[in-house]
Amino acid sequence: MWWGGAAIAVGVAVLAGVADWRRTRREDLDRFGLVDWRTVQMAALVGAALCVIVAQHG
Repeated sequence: MWWGGAAIAVGVAVLAGVADWRRTRREDLDRFGLVDWRTVQMAALVGAALCVIVAQHG
């Protein structure tokens, strides 16, 4: 169960990284985003690390 959670969290981190990459290369600089993708990416990576730690010790 914890390994699956870690895999999902890593997937979310990858998707957030792609979304942030797209945001930084947008053509219309006046458009703003509602989601801070870097924060989402970091939270997902921390969640993945916690899931891995729990999976190894549990």
